[in-house]
Amino acid sequence: MELKHKHTHETIRHDDFIAGLAKGLEILECFGYDRQRLNVTQVAEKTSLTRTAVRRHLKTLKYLGYLDTDGTFFWLTPRVMKFSGAYLRSAHLPKIAEPLLHSLSAQTSMCHAVVILDQSDVITLACSYLASAEKNRVLPYGIHNGNRIPAHTASNGKVILAHMPEAELNEWLSKSEFSRLTKYTITDIEQFKENLREVHDQGWALAVEEHEVGFIGFSIPVFDSTGKVIAGLNTVARKEQYTIEEVMHRSLMPMQEVAKQLRHFL
Repeated sequence: MELKHKHTHETIRHDDFIAGLAKGLEILECFGYDRQRLNVTQVAEKTSLTRTAVRRHLKTLKYLGYLDTDGTFFWLTPRVMKFSGAYLRSAHLPKIAEPLLHSLSAQTSMCHAVVILDQSDVITLACSYLASAEKNRVLPYGIHNGNRIPAHTASNGKVILAHMPEAELNEWLSKSEFSRLTKYTITDIEQFKENLREVHDQGWALAVEEHEVGFIGFSIPVFDSTGKVIAGLNTVARKEQYTIEEVMHRSLMPMQEVAKQLRHFL
């Protein structure tokens, strides 16, 4: 008998599957930017596990150093960064992207990042940041490695989704929650699909105040050597300091050149 992952479609023999490990990781994934402190009841609701099972897993994760607690609520500790740090140090894409992004920022005087899709979110793998330029301080959560935001609110999410095969995209749409983060967030699926068709045809994507009011996101796709889109290359700018036209004029061609260079290595 085999089990099939609901998102990745990866299969595993039932006898090879360690349920306890899977439950522990599922509990860790409950925590996030908008879910920093959770109690037993909240975790049970998110995982459909019993309160007794959740309590045991939380206490075990606390014992192992991945969580801390005040006796009621639990939260992640820096120990969880051990895994992301190991990935970023060993993975191919972040290694080759980072120096190219620094070079790109030197040309545009803007911040840039390379992101990939991870289920319903996009996650930053590499980024550049001009700390000396105050106008390039972008979002409260920052452009930083490991940052996650809902893909439907992000320009980089759009350029990745716009190049998905239709069947794969429809499945992604059926499993994703289209939460409204601002009044500009697209939450209607048909409208979103139409937006993706435009993105595919024009070769770039905008997300103007869709994730946070006052900010413009602009992205282009990153292809590998087979022609598959594997990532998005983006910049984020304050709307009060740049118009959409200025963002595109300043960054489009330099970003396209970097995406072309990345393709040679992938």
